[in-house]
Amino acid sequence: MKEPNASAQSEQSTVRVLQEELTLLKNATLIDGSGAAARGADLMLCGDRIATIGHFTPPPQTLTLDCSGLIAAPGFVDAHSHSDLQVLQGRTEKTIQGVTTEIVGNCGFSPYPMAQHAQQVRQFANGILCGRQSWGWPSAAAYIESLSRAPYANAYSLIGHGSLRIEIAGNQQRPLTESEMERMEKLLDEALCDGAIGFSTGLMYAPGCYAPVEELERLCRVVARRGKVYATHIRSYASGLEEAVEEQLELARRTGCRLQISHLQAVGRDNWAKQAAVLERIEAAAQSGVDVAFDCYPYTAGNSTLTQMAPQWALDGGLDALMGRLRSTRFRRRILEETRASMALPWSDVILTSVGSRENQPLVGKSLDQIAHMRGQEPAETLLALLLEEHGEATMLTFNQSQENLRQTVTHPLSIIISDGLYVRGKAHPRLHGTFPFLLGELCRGQRWLSLEEAVHKITGRPAERFGIRDRGLLKPGYYADLTLFDPAAIDSKADYDAPERPPTGVQHVFRNGRRLDLASVLPPGSGQLEGKANA
Repeated sequence: MKEPNASAQSEQSTVRVLQEELTLLKNATLIDGSGAAARGADLMLCGDRIATIGHFTPPPQTLTLDCSGLIAAPGFVDAHSHSDLQVLQGRTEKTIQGVTTEIVGNCGFSPYPMAQHAQQVRQFANGILCGRQSWGWPSAAAYIESLSRAPYANAYSLIGHGSLRIEIAGNQQRPLTESEMERMEKLLDEALCDGAIGFSTGLMYAPGCYAPVEELERLCRVVARRGKVYATHIRSYASGLEEAVEEQLELARRTGCRLQISHLQAVGRDNWAKQAAVLERIEAAAQSGVDVAFDCYPYTAGNSTLTQMAPQWALDGGLDALMGRLRSTRFRRRILEETRASMALPWSDVILTSVGSRENQPLVGKSLDQIAHMRGQEPAETLLALLLEEHGEATMLTFNQSQENLRQTVTHPLSIIISDGLYVRGKAHPRLHGTFPFLLGELCRGQRWLSLEEAVHKITGRPAERFGIRDRGLLKPGYYADLTLFDPAAIDSKADYDAPERPPTGVQHVFRNGRRLDLASVLPPGSGQLEGKANA
């Protein structure tokens, strides 16, 4: 379509447009994503763009939507998503929350590049991406071309360090040769040139946890040269939190890359006091000129693969190698001892959320402490037994942080709010189904942690700007018509840890690229999610 002409770029009493597809959103309260105060105004959408904002008389044949009593905000941006495969399948858990844009490829996991070690990349990433055995793309260009056909979301991809490293050298925990390192730099550069919006690492997951800082520095220099973002799941969120954050800040200082620290938190009661000191380090770095920010999800519990609980050296060679070590008396004893020693949480705070076997399905939703008691074992033994029984393909929910620390990160001026939601074949974390309504309902309206304007900025304009996504994230003439209209008195999430799939309330209309999505068709019958004040 043609761009809106210059005369349509400001508020005016009439609208002059050439496009035939016109939609007027009338009587809305605008929160434009910039952090500015809410204001009353109408929006005219022309094709896939916002034509103008103000108060005016629409041309004939304009479709009018009365938005009295509703907030009109930019479509929400989930800046840390693991929906790499599901966004292509048309899954709608994010859509009904008001999300129109997702950034995938986080924590070192991306569904490309895959050629010589494709099966090893799948085995590495399936626990996070909830894939099976047939997915994969040879390059960033091929995957990004597929994203253009995603039915409900605008999706942007980071290239994952773990996937990239395995494609180069297999799933091995060793230093790369100079030839391998050069190939890795070249593939990363090609991906960034082909449309990947940045690079991610997962430095608590094998093989990323064994990547030396020299390897990361060379890759971050590539990222800096291309002006893209480096997003990192750091090496530790527990006892080593301060050292892990400082390592990444030093990388940013040396290379000039734009650093995004993923899901910042302090894990375990003994480590909660470390968060304030870490935030001071990040603030000081930002004030000294380092381009650094962080993101967080608005829940005290996290979600990951069960293999994360084991020492990561045991995964050298992948899941098959881990199974062999768990069957070995010598290696199993070492794994058991190191697992016990590294635990930052009570076993009662680790909940099994998915398994592959039929036999263990009744255990889903129970803590490792409960399962151990049922089996007459101690919890670390139960963990290793479950890993062996499930061939490592199981996920967990962990209660990690304090409410006070959560409030500190959610309200911090350098934070972006994300879902970090994982799809699982079991019981998902409620953040997959409710992050954004929970933020705007419980935390803004209920707890008053943030104003609506501040919260909307953290899930629209701020992440779009941070990741270099052009023409999205703001309600502004000429920008894409991605909008979420919600009832501020009703928006919330009903999803909780016992019933994580409950749909949210209060989201009335979602537009993506100017097209109004049919929320009623993707909601469970009788959910009541669309109850509200607006009428077409």
